[in-house]
Amino acid sequence: MTTRREARRAAIDILYQADVTGEDPSVTLAAWREAGRALTPFTRDLVEGVVDHAAAIDLLLEEHAHGWTVARMATLDRTILRVAVEELRYRADVPDAVAISEAVESASELSADESKAFVNGILGRIAQA
Repeated sequence: MTTRREARRAAIDILYQADVTGEDPSVTLAAWREAGRALTPFTRDLVEGVVDHAAAIDLLLEEHAHGWTVARMATLDRTILRVAVEELRYRADVPDAVAISEAVESASELSADESKAFVNGILGRIAQA
């Protein structure tokens, strides 16, 4: 059984791959399925949600990332933030504290040292808005 943490990580991986390659995330998701990778409905929902709400998510990030544009953010940080904002704004089944905690943990494990504070700060401002 896959945990939600593992499902989030898979969503981050898929969205990161799509961002780096310039491929549509839906195509990347389909390629993962065709390659036989087991993807939970939660992973698919997160990827599809980020795709469906991309403009609104990026607008929120721009508004709350003081001094940063989405384009200037590190690709991995941007991806982690997009997944977290999808959970904060569009997933009633995920408490805000969990979405933020999971994103900070992902940034801590996967990205640069300063990413943890960067992700936490932006998501904290979005959650309070």
